[in-house]
Amino acid sequence: MKTPTGYSHIPFSRFCAVALIGAVAGILAGMFGVGGGMVIVPALTAVMGMTQRRAAATSLAAIIVTSAAGALSYGLAGEVCLPAMLCVSCGAICGTQIGTWLLRILPERILPWIFCAFACCIIVAEQFHVSVRESRIEISFVSVLLMIGIGIVSGTFAGLVGVGGGGIIVPGLELLAGAGDLLARGTSLLVMIPTSLSGTAANLRHRVADLRTGLVIGVTATLTTPCGVKMAQWITPRTGSYLFSLFLIAMIVSTLLKGKRKAGKNSRL
Repeated sequence: MKTPTGYSHIPFSRFCAVALIGAVAGILAGMFGVGGGMVIVPALTAVMGMTQRRAAATSLAAIIVTSAAGALSYGLAGEVCLPAMLCVSCGAICGTQIGTWLLRILPERILPWIFCAFACCIIVAEQFHVSVRESRIEISFVSVLLMIGIGIVSGTFAGLVGVGGGGIIVPGLELLAGAGDLLARGTSLLVMIPTSLSGTAANLRHRVADLRTGLVIGVTATLTTPCGVKMAQWITPRTGSYLFSLFLIAMIVSTLLKGKRKAGKNSRL
């Protein structure tokens, strides 16, 4: 039940399910440098019965905690770039405001399709790029502009789709800034902290997000994120790319099936 403060009561059975969502999101955050929104959003619509709009806003709140835990783990391993983080964050904070505005005005029925289109774009980008491990980011005027652009695009999708934007930041930093795969993931998670804070503040002002559910997911994710980071270090960059693509395909299928079932129910009413 939603309350005026943006919280909702969570029965114990659903609390356990929400905690499980957080645990899975934490592993994904650590492995792929994403906030976990790709699993949080469809899971919240299925488990909590949230609309796509409310699930996206709640997911963004959870990503604040999830990304902080992941960034800390990568930072301890020396796999973050602060100058790159500042450049991408500047663009991402602006982009998030655009995304949260679009989230409020776009029709509910097209949000799942935007979610799927976003995932498809990332899958295609992954197949045209071979990840490397030992590569650093060279800071120049051109690279700064490119990283700000990456931030604007990722922030817009973060606010609109409820993901942290890592699916854009990670391949963007690898393709356009020359970052290694682990450095790109660590920097991506660091960027997500101000990005998700900015978007969540806007969502809470408009009473869209369920903050309590988001915090449960985020706190649970902190327990499993270090495990995901270790897994990312164990597997090869190419294997990680394939696993990420398979995960995105699963999320697309899940989202489309749910949309089909919902359309079938509406047609019978």
